[in-house]
Parts: sequence; C-alpha cells; structure tokens
Amino acid sequence: MSAKLIDGKLISAAVRKQVTEETSAFTAETGVTPHLAAVLVGDDPASQVYVRNKERACRKCGLKSTLYRLSDKTTQQQLMDLVAELNADESVHGILVQLPLPDHLDSTPVLDSIRPDKDVDGFHPENVGLMLQGRPRFLPCTPHGVMKMLAHENIDTTGKHAVVIGRSDIVGKPMAGLLVQKGSDATVTICHSRTTDIAAVIRQADIVVAAVGIPEFVTGDMIKPDAVVIDVGINRVNDRLVGDVEFSAAAEKASAITPVPGGVGPMTIAMLLGNTLKAAKQSV
Repeated sequence: MSAKLIDGKLISAAVRKQVTEETSAFTAETGVTPHLAAVLVGDDPASQVYVRNKERACRKCGLKSTLYRLSDKTTQQQLMDLVAELNADESVHGILVQLPLPDHLDSTPVLDSIRPDKDVDGFHPENVGLMLQGRPRFLPCTPHGVMKMLAHENIDTTGKHAVVIGRSDIVGKPMAGLLVQKGSDATVTICHSRTTDIAAVIRQADIVVAAVGIPEFVTGDMIKPDAVVIDVGINRVNDRLVGDVEFSAAAEKASAITPVPGGVGPMTIAMLLGNTLKAAKQSV
C-alpha cells in the first residue's frame, strides 16, 4: 500500500473534543443541554447499530439523546404525529428519523415535516436550498464529514476534477454541491447508473467519492495515479465489511484513501453532534 490512510477515527475524535468543549461552555452559560431526538422504526440491524452509536456519542459529548423506538407496524400518520410532537417540544433541538424506513412508509413527507431549524440531518428542502446557495443552516452530515477530512489532510480541491459516484439525496447530490461551492472550487462530475463508460470517467478524477452502495464497485484499474479516494460505502460481504472501492488495489495507486470501516463513518456521527449543538445555540 502506497496511499496515505485518512483516519476518520482520529479526525472525528478531534471534532468530538471540540463539540464537547463547546457544549460544556454553552450549557454552563445558558443552562440548556443540546437535545437530539432520534426516531427508529422497525428492527433493521444496521439502523439499530447506527442509532446506538449516535446515542453513545451524544452522552460522551454532554448532549442529551432520546430514542423513540416504533414498531414496524407503525402507520404513516403515527410517525407524522410523533414528528409533530417533537417539533412542538422546545426542549428538543434536533430531530433525526433513521433511514431507511420500512417499505410501507414514505420518507419524503416525514422528512419534509421536520422543522427546518431542528433538521440536523440537513435533508429538509429549505436546508438543501440554503446549502446550494452557499448560506447553510446545517450541512448534511456525511458530505460535511468528507469535506472536514479533506481539509484536515490539507487536500486542495481548487480546480481539481472530483467525480462523485452516486446521486442520492443523502450523499451524492449534496456532496457534489459542497465540492462545487466557492472556497472548494472543484470541477464536479456525478456518475450514476445511466452514465456511459463510468470507468473512463472515474479514471479522469483527481478526487473520487464513492457512494453507490455496491461492494468494491470501484476497482484499482479505475483509479488515476495519485488520486484521492473517499469511500463512503459500507457493505457486508459474508463476514466482512467492505466499501464501494476495492481497497487494496486502489491504495496501490492513490495518494490518499479512506478505510472501511474507520473512515467516513465516524465523521458522519461527529458532524451530527456538531449540528445538534448548532441547533441548540440557534434556539436561544
């Protein structure tokens, strides 16, 4: 392996330390403890792990976390009613509805119903619009985490060709939106299932952000020499966790690369903590 390893655990620890210090000072000054309400519907194993990790991280940083566990039989209206209750509860500063929801529930109206000033995931259309205009209230956690990693490693994005693989509302689209902002100044290409000769496009990339959800989709031969590779994917293959990038082969060509696990994942939670603190500060 010749690539430098971008250690998400290390970088996220620094972010959490800052959040802990700022939370302590904020609570001492105002008497307000930042409060995240997380809603988990059903018993998806991966979602349960994510929520448990978020709860633990909140406690360690001095934030309050309340988990609402709902049955997989929960109706759309019942879920909407809970969000309305949390919207009205001024002691709650951030609301997170864990995705994916069970198939019978439509996530779009649920996410749209979260008060924009409590939307710590950054998914509400108002917050997406503000982000794209370069005046964000909250930045979406995973793309923001990626930008923090690039900045920590002093990776200059100015004028670089960044290829984002995947066009989800959670990662792909906002990731492209952040990379193209003034100050980041990358030239951005988004690849997706309809892209012609996707391998050829990836080979042009100075920065690759893989968020497609397919195990080891990006192979080593697709990586331009000295490219930076950010692997957002996490997939279980038999008893292994692998990313969307063929790690060992890509690491032979890249200048820097994130591991899976231990790369982007810890950053996502760290950014969520920061957004919850920010929401609390904006509420007083």
